[in-house]
Amino acid sequence: MSYNVDDKGFYGQFGGAFVPEMLYANIEEIRVNYRELLKEKNFLSQFNALLKDYVGRPSPLYFAKRLSQKYQTKIYLKREDLLHTGAHKINNTIGQILLAKRLNKTRIIAETGAGQHGVATATVCALMDMKCIVYMGEKDTIRQALNVGRMRMLGAEVIPVTSGSRTLKDATNEAIRDWISNPKDTHYIIGSAVGPHPYPDMVAQFQSVISKEIKTQLLQQTGSENPDYVIACVGGGSNAAGAFYHFLEDKNVGLILVEAAGKGVETDYSAATSVLGSIGIIHGSKTLLMQTSDGQIIEPYSISAGLDYPGIGPMHAHLITSGRAEVFACTDQEAIKAAINLTRLEGIIPALETAHAFAMLEKRKFDSGDTVVLNVSGRGDKDINTYLNNIQYE
Repeated sequence: MSYNVDDKGFYGQFGGAFVPEMLYANIEEIRVNYRELLKEKNFLSQFNALLKDYVGRPSPLYFAKRLSQKYQTKIYLKREDLLHTGAHKINNTIGQILLAKRLNKTRIIAETGAGQHGVATATVCALMDMKCIVYMGEKDTIRQALNVGRMRMLGAEVIPVTSGSRTLKDATNEAIRDWISNPKDTHYIIGSAVGPHPYPDMVAQFQSVISKEIKTQLLQQTGSENPDYVIACVGGGSNAAGAFYHFLEDKNVGLILVEAAGKGVETDYSAATSVLGSIGIIHGSKTLLMQTSDGQIIEPYSISAGLDYPGIGPMHAHLITSGRAEVFACTDQEAIKAAINLTRLEGIIPALETAHAFAMLEKRKFDSGDTVVLNVSGRGDKDINTYLNNIQYE
């Protein structure tokens, strides 16, 4: 069984492109061009140069000594939080803005939840002198006000979305509506490994620099390029796709996904798609999603805006249902506790999304000789107010 996308855009039974006729030409244009670009020396040279000199890659792989002592295993942190803009999202936006320029697009749209993808998109649009419109759920504009300010300072137009739950799902809906209305001059930079083919694979390939660096860095530090386990949080799944990419077909490397349980999977306030979801179609892709028996989307909930999504990327749906990846769900309070734990032990304040991955360390025992890599997908500046409002200090 393969865990990569096939020629028709599917990961096992998940994926595909279920799009309105108005967008078919755009999707085809991207599908035909993105893989050819990934073979072009000039494109790769420009992409890699920007990742190195502008973004700040490679990001460090840090041995977390005190965290390792606490959990009695060897824990390495892939520090995507140290990149320009503060998260892994910039890897994908650099790739997609170069693609958009090649396709002669003049206008960029994006959706964002936690705001990190919006900031990364606004950043590359400023860099490349492109018009930028970011759709963001009204609820998320409030809880991620810092990132809204960053986007606007970078010159982006941020449009609050007031429909539905006023979160990431609704922002994505509005971005797709915009694209349908402006198909000729607009490129939609999707921020996660979701949406119609080729987006999940394209985003995964642009993010795959993460796992490529992990292999090189582990070899230098430990003498072996493969860890025993890789852990990543997952909403749509771009950071997990990047951290897993070069290990997908090697079953000696365990893959662990961590979802947002919200207030608990037994409550009506959760975003744990793998537990609560079933097969359906959302935003142009066949995947697992939270829905009623008649196919209506169930509104997700998480304290983390970046994980507050009713679906999951098709790659991850395939990894979970095939048994290739383990999956855990961590609650709001477990994530907050894990964040303060990391901050006190290692002096690193993680994004709320990443904090869910750290919370999983309380749920699974690793052997003392295991090498565990945890992808620190983003830094916690944007979440400070949420932390301060929820942390009980001794």
